Amino acid sequence: MGSVNIPINGFTSGSKVKSKQTISEITTNVSFLCCDISNFSQTSQFFICCVGVFIFYLMYGYLQELIFTLDGFKPFGWYLTLVQFAYYSVFGYIETVLKSVKRTIPLPVYLLLALLTLGTMGFSNSSLGYLNYPTQVIFKCCKLIPVLIGGILIQKKQYGLIDFLAAGCMCIGLTLFTLADSKVSPTFSVIGIFMISCALLCDAAIGNVQEKAMKTYKGSNSEVVLYSYAIGFMYLLIIMILSGDLQKGISFCSKHPKETYGYAFLFSISGYLGIQIVLTLVRTCGALVAATVTTCRKAVTIIISFIFFTKPFTYQYLWSGLLVVLGIYLNIYSKNPNKITLKDVIKRFQQTTQWIFSKVKHKSYSTEKRLLSDV
Repeated sequence: MGSVNIPINGFTSGSKVKSKQTISEITTNVSFLCCDISNFSQTSQFFICCVGVFIFYLMYGYLQELIFTLDGFKPFGWYLTLVQFAYYSVFGYIETVLKSVKRTIPLPVYLLLALLTLGTMGFSNSSLGYLNYPTQVIFKCCKLIPVLIGGILIQKKQYGLIDFLAAGCMCIGLTLFTLADSKVSPTFSVIGIFMISCALLCDAAIGNVQEKAMKTYKGSNSEVVLYSYAIGFMYLLIIMILSGDLQKGISFCSKHPKETYGYAFLFSISGYLGIQIVLTLVRTCGALVAATVTTCRKAVTIIISFIFFTKPFTYQYLWSGLLVVLGIYLNIYSKNPNKITLKDVIKRFQQTTQWIFSKVKHKSYSTEKRLLSDV
């Protein structure tokens, strides 16, 4: 879902278990969406969650990029955000009703959260009109950078050397990836970089505001989703009515309902369900395993993007992307030093690197600018 940031330490090393009853609750109460998988072995639970993560998030990424291949759709990224917010509001309302969730976080906090959520999702969607999808994914992987800055400024947090080293790896990898994209991509635009950077800045702020609000008022995930997206929908609706973009978006999408509303529904529900599965994976298998799975998922998303959508390729994408992956693992290690050793991090990074190379080494590129339209 992009802008709903759930701290994963709560499922790993963030708190100590105080009783056998608590341990039993944590280890036995495991659900996969609406299905109870508590009786399955941990290995089975892992594979079920992995399959779910790959299916829903690969569908999310593919459909999101597919919408922007529709001729003439690129100017309507904000209208797509409005539709996505409408879907998420409905999903959130259904979930809160089923779980009988009541609002605990004050409305003024949600007014700010909704504004930040709107910035995160709106700029992210709109950037696809100016950037390759792989570049957008790489930028999203580097969320640690603005989150780290936001944590220092908003929550007065202190970070260690590993955190800054992870951010450094991400910065270098992101810079190299962007430079590669600017050289070989015909759709590269500085406007797109500005938009996705704005999305990351909003994401950094929203992560810290959400974390602080949920700790202070004990708010639930479903409550945050409902009010953030519902209020954000009202914000964007008013803005688009005043600007006249609402009528333009409705007029264009009414001519292509399947490619717009239909695909938007599928990628919205896949993203909504995907985050639930990721949380289950974190809870059952830990943060490092979850990071490995989601990182491999992002790698597959990028590979699929190159295969199914025409765009140039250069191996600089690969090397710079691996620097970002290293930064992700260092970030996970810094949050779980008592649970994860540096040796584990290096091992996971090597495994991920070998896996990514195995997926691309069989491809032959006559030149770095060869288009993959024939794949």
